Order: sequence, then structure tokens, then C-alpha cells
Amino acid sequence: IPVARLMKSEREKLLHLEDILHRRVVGQDEAVKKVSEAILRSRAGIQDPNRPIGSFLFLGPTGVGKTELAKALAQALFDDEKNMVRIDMTEYMEKFSVSRLIGAPPGYVGYEQGGQLTEAVRRHPYSVVLFDEVEKAHPDVFNILLQVLDDGRITDSQGRTVDFKNTIIILTSNLGSSYILEGIGPDGRISDEARKQVGALLKKQFRPEFLNRLDEIVFYRPLSKAEIYKIVDLQIASLKKRLEEKQLNVELTDAAKNFVVSGGYDPVYGARPLKRFIQSHVETLIAKKIIAGGLKPKSTLRIDSDGSGLSVSVL
Repeated sequence: IPVARLMKSEREKLLHLEDILHRRVVGQDEAVKKVSEAILRSRAGIQDPNRPIGSFLFLGPTGVGKTELAKALAQALFDDEKNMVRIDMTEYMEKFSVSRLIGAPPGYVGYEQGGQLTEAVRRHPYSVVLFDEVEKAHPDVFNILLQVLDDGRITDSQGRTVDFKNTIIILTSNLGSSYILEGIGPDGRISDEARKQVGALLKKQFRPEFLNRLDEIVFYRPLSKAEIYKIVDLQIASLKKRLEEKQLNVELTDAAKNFVVSGGYDPVYGARPLKRFIQSHVETLIAKKIIAGGLKPKSTLRIDSDGSGLSVSVL
């Protein structure tokens, strides 16, 4: 889309992309800044027009917001987080798995179906394409990735050209997570030493031409306890939205929040256990109240804690 034709709303969105992404992604300032700036450059028409809008390698431990940023980007730029194609690279560890990406050759079983990647992008040309755990892919699969990053297109098994110029390519990897976890300073920054160690690992694992074609290599750091509190607020806001349909409201006291954070916070697994903890403790309590019946419309369910567990009262 030429810059001259960008609508006012689109301009606003691009100029405030960092703020928009921060509404969903907690604490990863470096990641959000780098991604926003690369997309800004691309939409201004400064970048190579034949390549994808942006291509990023996200590095860091599990549960710190790598996939969440991909979803937030799909929502911000393509108006729906469902405009995201997710491909799990653990399924592409064998040589023959290339045909699953771009389709089986003529005469083979599944030829008419097309490939997982090519079909998804052909149907949704404006999308975020997320390759999860990219280090596990077979080298032949990397050749396909190289072509996407360089030419912005691939030809599928049926000879159709699939265009990737309007996609954002995100690759995630847990490579070097242990170095990142150990290399965090008291101010929450990743030390230069840790970055060097991860850089050396990357050079061992990936070919130089692959690393050179990426717009940015982005480091994610583990979440601090203060950031986990913010994620609790985001999760509860999402729960509130779901309860609105039932004309109910929910609020957590500070004691309840402390209980949720201490029960669901794990520096190694990030925010993943937190989501499960809220589901099993907070949502189950609310569900029991709803199923028991007798709740008046516009009721507020207050979740409190005595330090040993959670309780719910109706206001």
C-alpha cells in the first residue's frame, strides 16, 4: 500500500504501534520497539518492496510473550489476531516434511491439498506467519524459509506462486534461554556477555545467509514479579469481558492478587502457569457460583484470599 494512500487511522496506528502492542505485551520494551520500528520503515516504503513487511527471530525463555506479540501484531495491523498462521517446526524435522509445507509433488498422495504454509498464505495474504521453535526444522525446510525471506514468494507443488510481500514473518526459538536467564542484571537487562554467548550459539545453529536476511534478532527477557501483576490484571480484564454477556462483574482484592501471583509465578516458565492457575482457581470458583444459580443481573463477584486459598462473595 503506497504511503500516500494510507488512511488517517492507518497512519495513527503505525505511529502509535508501540503503545498499541504494549496493551497486550507486558514488559518486553526492546522487542516491541524493534518490531514497531522495522514495520514503520517497511510501511514508509524505505525497505525492499519484494520482501515481507518484516522478518524477526524472537529468542528467549518460554512464556514471556513471544507468541503474544505475534498475536498483538496480527490484531493491530490486520484487525484480527486470527490473521496469524502458526506453524510448529517440531513437525518439520524430517527431510520429506518440505512437501507438507509447499505441497506434495504431482502424482503423490495429497497433491491436490496444497501445502500447509502455501495454502494458508494464499487464502490469507495479509497475515502474521509464526514459525515456532524454528531451530528444530530440517535444513531443507530452511531453504524454503530463505526463499520467503529473500524473494517474498514461493512456488507451491502445483506451480502457483504464493506472495509473502504482505506478511510479517516471525520465527521463535528457545535457543540460549539458559544464558538469557542467567545473564539478567539487577536492573532486568540482559548482559552483553549473555548476548554474545547466544550469538555464538546462533552462528553454530543457523547458516549465516539465513541470519543476515532477518530484519531483527530480538531478545526476550524473563518477566519480573511486578510484570506478572500486570499480566494478572490483563487476564482478569479478559475474564470481565467474557462475564459481561452474563451481566456479571468480577473483582479481585489485593490479597487475592497476591495469592494468584505467588501461586502462578514461575521464573522458568514465565506467564504460562499463571494462566492455568487463574483458570483452575479463579474461574472455577466463579463457574460454581454461576451454575448454582440465584445470581442477580449486575452482580459483582468479589474474589478474596486469606492466604491459604481463594473465596468468592457476591456484592
